[in-house]
Amino acid sequence: MPVTAKLSRRFYETFGDEVTNEVVEWFNQMDLTYRGDLRDLNELNFARFDAKVEQRFAQSAAHLTTVEAKWERRLAEFEAKWERRSAEFEAKWDNRFAEFEAKWERRFGGLETQIVRQFGKVDTQMSDLKGELLAAQLTQTRWLVGIWATLALAIIGLYLR
Repeated sequence: MPVTAKLSRRFYETFGDEVTNEVVEWFNQMDLTYRGDLRDLNELNFARFDAKVEQRFAQSAAHLTTVEAKWERRLAEFEAKWERRSAEFEAKWDNRFAEFEAKWERRFGGLETQIVRQFGKVDTQMSDLKGELLAAQLTQTRWLVGIWATLALAIIGLYLR
């Protein structure tokens, strides 16, 4: 929307209406020309700015894609390393538990053998003791019968007398 230039009344009186209107018209045309040039220059600058922004967005997107790929690779390496270490740790503990179990099996096996051997000795000793007790009981019973018989004969002898 052009702004019409107005000049002072003295300008009109000095140069006249025709010349002054011509100058005003020339100023208005210059204003329109400069406005058009300024609009074109602004559109050109905005187009360049828009192109730079698009370029920077594209660069940022490419950089972000690169960074994302780099992090994905690092994460995959970390996961693989973690899996490997976890498997090594598990294998190590499985091995230690197997060794521990084998060690206790050997110890309990040896203990079981010793217990069986000791119980065998106890059984033998109990058998020997049982034999000795039976022999002692037999001897004691013989003495008891012998004493009873002697006592019975003595009592019968005293009674018959």
